[in-house]
Amino acid sequence: MKNLVILVSGSGTNLQRIIDTIDSGEIQNAKVSLVVADRECFGLERAKNHNIDNVLIPRGKNFSSELAKIIPENTDLIVLAGFLSILKPEFCENWVGKIINIHPALLPKFGGKGMWGHHVHNAVIEAKEKESGATVHFVTPGIDEGEAILQKSFEVTENDTPETVAEKVHLIEYEIFPIAINKVLNNN
Repeated sequence: MKNLVILVSGSGTNLQRIIDTIDSGEIQNAKVSLVVADRECFGLERAKNHNIDNVLIPRGKNFSSELAKIIPENTDLIVLAGFLSILKPEFCENWVGKIINIHPALLPKFGGKGMWGHHVHNAVIEAKEKESGATVHFVTPGIDEGEAILQKSFEVTENDTPETVAEKVHLIEYEIFPIAINKVLNNN
């Protein structure tokens, strides 16, 4: 059984999707062994509701070192699921190839510092992009610079708003995140 540690900052909808797809067998041979949040959020409640160990480590300069102390040694994959803090380069290097993130755009476009949530969707609309989507990628010391594992796109129409782009991105995230996790865990 492969052990996942999920890092969250918000409502935990991607966490819930991961839990559901483990239960359904879409993500094979895995369990969520720990959920860590960097702020009070509903993601912690989701973990509690599923009897998953969970910890709040307040965001700040010591977050990565505190996180390193509690990650179980038998962790196979650390998954950033709507996680907004930046991990220190040393932490990323210690877990190279074992940390993944989902980003609400088609990297390398609209990635990097400050590019999260509505900021991304506003930038997509302002740039008059013809498509957007989501990317699951490996986490490296460079923000949103890791190798893409899986991407999926959709057409952005002239009627789209940041809000409608966000809705479409969420649907794609729910679709590709479990596939990418399964691929990394089971070399599929």
